[in-house]
Amino acid sequence: MTDAETIIWRHLKKGINGLKFRRQHPIGLYIADFFCHKARLIIEVDGLIHSKPEIKEVDESRQKELESWGYTIIRFTNEQVMKNAEEVINIIIENISNINNTGKESTQ
Repeated sequence: MTDAETIIWRHLKKGINGLKFRRQHPIGLYIADFFCHKARLIIEVDGLIHSKPEIKEVDESRQKELESWGYTIIRFTNEQVMKNAEEVINIIIENISNINNTGKESTQ
């Protein structure tokens, strides 16, 4: 795990709002950085390589496919996590609440 993923995992491994998370979880042909089965929530933490156009294109295609399967995906950059982990966790909590209340994701 990257340093940013380690920071996120410290929060997620305890669970959030009674929901459990797994890390490096397979979903179809893909591996989610973090996954909550009950909320159908995938959390991705992206390093600099994800800003390259060819990687970004693959990420977008992958995300569209996973969303078509009914998953919600939240993406953060390593920088976001490293600079403000508390805000990142709050965004995750907000999305979980929205998924539980409406079945829809909130905008980040």
